[in-house]
Amino acid sequence: MRTITWVKMAAAGGIMCIGGPALIYYVTPTEEALFLKYNPELQKRSLERRKEKQEDFDNFVGRLKEYSKSDKPIWAVWEQDVERKKQLGIQQELDRRRDEAAEAEARKQEMRSSLR
Repeated sequence: MRTITWVKMAAAGGIMCIGGPALIYYVTPTEEALFLKYNPELQKRSLERRKEKQEDFDNFVGRLKEYSKSDKPIWAVWEQDVERKKQLGIQQELDRRRDEAAEAEARKQEMRSSLR
């Protein structure tokens, strides 16, 4: 009686371990099948943005490779890079505002001198 139970258990486990992934593989559509089910407008938009998405992905992978060269964890290097870019953006914004203020002051001076 115990042998039959073990055989049933082994058969059921084999069916689940092999049959489950096989069923998932069988019912999951391919990328081409999904793409063909899009309406024509979405297909057109997807084809137009494909190159842009590929470039974004390549840039992302390139940054990850660059970050992995460091001794620190990738997420720590990523945060440092984000902070550096944020500081750079803030500095550029301050420079832009300074330039705008200088232009405004120059215009005021020009107006004052033209009124005299």
